[in-house]
Amino acid sequence: MFETEVNEIPIDDWSLDDIPLARVRAASGADPSIRKISYPKGAFEPFYNPKSRLFPDPSERLPAIVRNIAANANCDRYLVVTRYKTELQGSSLVLDGIGAYSRGLGSFARHSHLFANIAVNLIDGRSYEPINRHFANFGSNLAESMRLTEDPITKLDNSQFPDPPATAAGNTTLRERTRALVAARLDRALPGYLKED
Repeated sequence: MFETEVNEIPIDDWSLDDIPLARVRAASGADPSIRKISYPKGAFEPFYNPKSRLFPDPSERLPAIVRNIAANANCDRYLVVTRYKTELQGSSLVLDGIGAYSRGLGSFARHSHLFANIAVNLIDGRSYEPINRHFANFGSNLAESMRLTEDPITKLDNSQFPDPPATAAGNTTLRERTRALVAARLDRALPGYLKED
C-alpha cells in the first residue's frame, strides 16, 4: 500500500556546480581573487560514502579531500559546497542532495516539492582544518525555521513533477526552478562565511 521509489537522474548539463562560484562572486563584489578549483569526478566519494563507519578514517574527512585536490592552489581559504542527507519529516524518505519528491495518495492529496540539501564548509588554506562558523547565519536560519507558510521556491506544482522520472533531465522548468533554489540557499548561507575574521 505504501511504497517509496527513488530514482537518480544525471543532471550534469544543468551546470549546478557553476552556481556557487557565481553566488560567491556576487556576494563578494566580484572579487577577482575568487576562483573555482577543478577536481576529478568522484573526488568527494569518500566523504559522502565513508568505508570506515566505526572508526573514521582521516583521509575520508573533508579537510583531507580538499588538501588532495588543492595542494598546489595556494589559497588562504577554501569554500566547499557539499550535499547532505536528511529524512523528510513524518516519513522514512531520505532526501539526498538536490532533487524533487512527490508524496501522497492519488492526485487529490498529492504534493510535490524541490529540495536542496547543501552545506557550506570553510577550510583554512594553510592548516586545512575546518573554520567553524556555527552561528554564521543564525538570524536568517532562525527566521526560516519560524516560517508559517510554505516556502514558495520549494513548492512544485504536481504537473511539473517529472513523470516518468527519466524525463527530469530534459525538463526546462524543473532545471530553472532547481537552479533558483540552489542560488537562494547559497545566498542565505554565504554572508556568514565570506565575512572577514
